[in-house]
Amino acid sequence: MDIPEYLPDIVLTGVMVISTLFLILRFWQDLIIAIAAALMMLSLGGLFLSLEIKVRNLEKNVITRERMLRTNLEEISTAMNEKYDKTSAHLDDLVGELTKRAYK
Repeated sequence: MDIPEYLPDIVLTGVMVISTLFLILRFWQDLIIAIAAALMMLSLGGLFLSLEIKVRNLEKNVITRERMLRTNLEEISTAMNEKYDKTSAHLDDLVGELTKRAYK
């Protein structure tokens, strides 16, 4: 995992947790509510981070598959061009032979 790529999301998750703690500041008498809210915001931030990681992995996979398909298509195109050239040369030879036979 490349930390600098995800640094803005990590900072935003921290801000989300801190703002949640400030929102429930008056509930500090009930420590369970404060801890539950902080954990809830941490899990929500972690969910966003994992979702972004998965989306980036999907983007990388799509780019890799696109490159593979492009390479395969280029190889197929080259092979088809070679077959076309061979077939065309073979037909030219056949026409040439038939032309020679016709004039004999």
